[in-house]
Amino acid sequence: MPTIANNPLVLVDGSSYLYRAYYAPPHLTNSKGEATGAVYGVVNMLRSLLTRYQPSHIAVVFDAKGNTFRNELYSEYKAHRPPMPDDLRSQIAPLHRIIRALGLPLLSISGVEADDVIGTIARQASRENRAVLISTGDKDMAQLVDDNITLINTMTNTIMGPAEVTEKFGVGPERIIDLLALMGDKADNIPGLPGVGEKTALAMLTGAGSVANLLAAPQQVTELGFRGAKTMAAKISDNADMLKLSYELATIKTDVALEQDWHELVAQPADTDELIQCYGEMEFKRWLAEVLEHKTAHSTGSAKGPTANASNTDSTDSSAATDTSDAPTQSTVITTDYETILTQAQLDKWLKILQQAPLMAVDTETTSLDYMVAELVGLSFAVEAGKAAYLPLAHDYVGAPPQLDKHAALAQLRPILEDANIKKVGQNLKYDISILTNAGIHLQGVAFDTMLESYVFNSVASRHDMDGLALKYLGHKNISFEDIAGKGAKQLTFNQIPLETAAPYAAEDADITLRLHQHLWPRLEQASELAAVFTQIELPLIQVLSQIERQGVLIDSMLLGQQSEELARKIDELEQKAYAIAGEKFNLSSPKQLQVLFFEKLGYPITKKTPKGAPSTAEEVLVELALDFPLPKVILEHRSLTKLKSTYTDKLPLMVNAKTGRVHTSYHQANAATGRLSSSEPNLQNIPIRTEEGRRIRQAFIAPEGRKILAADYSQIELRIMAHLSQDAGLLKAFAEGKDIHRATAAEVFGTDFDDVTTEQRRRAKAVNFGLIYGMSAFGLAKQLDIPRNEAQTYIDTYFARYPGVLRYMEETRASASELGYVTTLFGRRLYLPEIRDRNAMRRQAAERAAINAPMQGTAADIIKRAMISIADWIATETQGEITMIMQVHDELVFEVDAGQAERLKRQICELMAKAANLDVELLAEAGIGDNWDQAH
Repeated sequence: MPTIANNPLVLVDGSSYLYRAYYAPPHLTNSKGEATGAVYGVVNMLRSLLTRYQPSHIAVVFDAKGNTFRNELYSEYKAHRPPMPDDLRSQIAPLHRIIRALGLPLLSISGVEADDVIGTIARQASRENRAVLISTGDKDMAQLVDDNITLINTMTNTIMGPAEVTEKFGVGPERIIDLLALMGDKADNIPGLPGVGEKTALAMLTGAGSVANLLAAPQQVTELGFRGAKTMAAKISDNADMLKLSYELATIKTDVALEQDWHELVAQPADTDELIQCYGEMEFKRWLAEVLEHKTAHSTGSAKGPTANASNTDSTDSSAATDTSDAPTQSTVITTDYETILTQAQLDKWLKILQQAPLMAVDTETTSLDYMVAELVGLSFAVEAGKAAYLPLAHDYVGAPPQLDKHAALAQLRPILEDANIKKVGQNLKYDISILTNAGIHLQGVAFDTMLESYVFNSVASRHDMDGLALKYLGHKNISFEDIAGKGAKQLTFNQIPLETAAPYAAEDADITLRLHQHLWPRLEQASELAAVFTQIELPLIQVLSQIERQGVLIDSMLLGQQSEELARKIDELEQKAYAIAGEKFNLSSPKQLQVLFFEKLGYPITKKTPKGAPSTAEEVLVELALDFPLPKVILEHRSLTKLKSTYTDKLPLMVNAKTGRVHTSYHQANAATGRLSSSEPNLQNIPIRTEEGRRIRQAFIAPEGRKILAADYSQIELRIMAHLSQDAGLLKAFAEGKDIHRATAAEVFGTDFDDVTTEQRRRAKAVNFGLIYGMSAFGLAKQLDIPRNEAQTYIDTYFARYPGVLRYMEETRASASELGYVTTLFGRRLYLPEIRDRNAMRRQAAERAAINAPMQGTAADIIKRAMISIADWIATETQGEITMIMQVHDELVFEVDAGQAERLKRQICELMAKAANLDVELLAEAGIGDNWDQAH
């Protein structure tokens, strides 16, 4: 690899990278549905170049609009290329804006291509012995390489000097034009010499030296000995004009008239405010944070790294881009006026402040993310923007200053923290509630939670963590936990962190929480239905979930151990079976080995490729292949059992809390876009119910002595919601008459009497019912039912003919979603669809399918949350320890109940669940009772 001289002149082929970035995954959009992926890709490449080479002289060059001199030479030049996609064209202006904001000269010259501009500047500099680095993915640029000019492909990190060009192309840089002229270029529609490919072109150049020599003496090729050489002379003579034209088209122009020479292409300081604006609009969260940090560092003299606050994060999976459209261009947060409470006089002062505050932010600092084992280290408070304090209680590092007695301080705080009239706000308060409960304080007066305010405001706009929200809404970069605690195995727990760094960090948490609330709550109030979702559903659910988490669930570890042994045997049997089918041993978990085995050795059809172009062995591919081949079916079963073993039968016994003897999951409110709850450590939502092995795992969730497990879930809740939302007369009638909805649908679709519907007809009708809820196409239905596509389309057409209200609802929902950018649940929760107006048809259609399902899934989520709140209230006020809520899984609630009261409690639970919403069809909850979860389901 050639050595790059210090401080080279860097010339960037912006047009080349723009297209490459556009077609490379992931296909990013911002929360407005605007494409941003190409901008991200090019800017990422530029940042890498700037960091690596720190050039003083640089230019980013783009093709200009309109034709070039090559189109005048040859009207078919690039004529076969499709027009630029609209969602790529829309990214050009913001990309140019960012490049200029970075302080980089940007060139775009009419009548020539970016290659010609780069070639002209590169040759200028090379003649003056200045090192030039051309960043491009275009092979044509290899003709420019010389002792001073080097190419770099930043996307593949390959560098080419003269030797590397020769190695790659078989000829040196001085013969690249000849090579391209002979073999042509399909990408640019350069015709070349008919019938000449790369090998023939190289053979001709090796023998004759150049196109000029071949044109001067065509007969010399007959002596070169390659296949077809004897007829090549006539071909050269007959196509001499086309070969000359191809040579001219392939030649990069190096004498473009430019207003600037290379000396004037000087990198300027970045326009920080403009970058903040650009990154905010594009929603490039990480880069926005860096710019804000840089600006803060230059204005205050201190820099802050990324935050990882252990006690104020909620495990979320949302990967949507952050909406920073209303973020200030710089932080307005001053964090130097915080107080550390070390004396009784200071505590007395703050007790009085907190008692008089209309709203106080509260946050705990602890030793662990696990709410069941975490120890309280300190508390922070804020009562107005900038007025915050940290009360350390258990910092025990060597040399730690004296702190107030933990028990005495908490006793003085208890009346305030347990006073329902003193309103509290926090970030992920469910965690803090558990920490304080473990310390003997039952937090009351919970009025707001900024994580949930953000989630209700727009569930897909960010991850709803404090760091992201502070950056998004306040333009502020929080103090980094890693900066004060370190990283990895040597990371300190909070009690080990010196107070001079721990106190500002902790106080900032409370201050930022209060500021976020002051920013978010007015926005929720502007949409009363969103405020209602927050106050009536999400906020009261915090205490309910906290109680469920701390209650935990009892498991039979011995039974799980036996199941692990059985699964291990089955997994081994499946491996041996797979080896026998394949005729060789291989790693069943290795995608690379499966690719070779499936598609090279066994010749399976390639149905899907990875982003890098390799044949995919993802689960959906295996499912499709399993329809025709036995080996993928075995591998799918092997994967399923391996996952069950590692995730549940092996792991659950290790998760039993030493104090309670139970397993305690964590529920996440601000995760799924539709409002559904999720859980982790362990993930209770993913235990399969339809397989024997999954049901056996549920058998290990047991009731303690004298009690039973009661499991209650909603019957066909999303179909009932569809009937209510669509107001389809046929669906409403079927549910009103208490009919089996799938049998009723089969009777309509297949034109038969209700009583004559066969089992197979009901199965197909069920697939149609649920498939349409999830926006399934005829193609998808055909695959699921293994029927011809036209037959599946007939089912769908007949369904809509019988249930026209459903079709009307779907069409109106798509139109409304496209207009508003979101859909709503029955209770007013908004479900934003960033790609609903995407110019890319596939992404837009996926968003339209989501628009159909989201109101039903979101309404179902709202309903079970409302049921949990009412049931928790009933348990607290009308039962005497006879029943405890222990789990929520999808549309199911699980309880421990007194064995003697189980039947009575079952009836009451089902009644309360049925009353959780008033629909135009009856909500039906069904329940079972057993010694374990499987028996009760």
